[in-house]
Amino acid sequence: MELIGQGMEGAVYDLGDGRVRKIWFDRRPDDVRPLKEFLDELPALPFRTPRIREIAAGADGQAVHDEHLLTGTALNESGLTESEALDAFVAVVEALGPTTPGPASKALPVLNQPFWRDDLSWGEALAALVRRRAAESHRHLRRDVTDFDELLEDLTTRLATVEPGRLSVVHGDICQPNLLMDGPRTAAVIDWGFYSTAGDNTFDAALAAGFFDMYGPDAQRLDNLLLDRFEALGHDRRRMYLYRAAYAITTATIYDADAGDGHYRWCVGNLNRLPS
Repeated sequence: MELIGQGMEGAVYDLGDGRVRKIWFDRRPDDVRPLKEFLDELPALPFRTPRIREIAAGADGQAVHDEHLLTGTALNESGLTESEALDAFVAVVEALGPTTPGPASKALPVLNQPFWRDDLSWGEALAALVRRRAAESHRHLRRDVTDFDELLEDLTTRLATVEPGRLSVVHGDICQPNLLMDGPRTAAVIDWGFYSTAGDNTFDAALAAGFFDMYGPDAQRLDNLLLDRFEALGHDRRRMYLYRAAYAITTATIYDADAGDGHYRWCVGNLNRLPS
């Protein structure tokens, strides 16, 4: 087996026969089955998506599963022009807009926590997640974000009133390494499950604009350019800012509980730049 990728939750190996194997660090087989059901439920899209085959337990009880190998070159390594790369981002978000999520989309945890409840709307479920995650990061965010307590109250109040016209399948992590390209065409979209759910397609637009270039010298220019493009396609700009703030609070310390990493600084920067 050849190691081809490793993230926070597991390592992925190429088996050399058209399959890859993921070995999870902490999840058990029962933890991964909701993701398999979600992926099996995804509708036909203009790009390939992962499909988990059998799920087994490793030597230490951790989940191990095989998938078909999805071919393509990660967008950040593809050599495409800026214009082509931006077009690919917009096309992926727009392809998800007309999708209809099924029951597995609502059963899937978000950030490893239950998300949907029958008595909550999309906006209310997101507001509840923001409140839970804010409690875990409060001491850091209160220190680094101007008037954080007031921002949190305003944000959760506004989120709870959001009523999108329809629910779509949300990927939640549309970033350059997760788009596998065949020339200028997106061949596959990978790494579902971190923030995937049934939700508002504008949520994916808001995040994709920020994720295109998170840390480079042109990050703000590219972010604004994509926000402009998504707004022209009908995504409300104020709602995109609202969702960006929700994402920033819910993931601020997801990778480092001590708030010492670049992702935390990116989240804080977004929260401090929110328009009034």
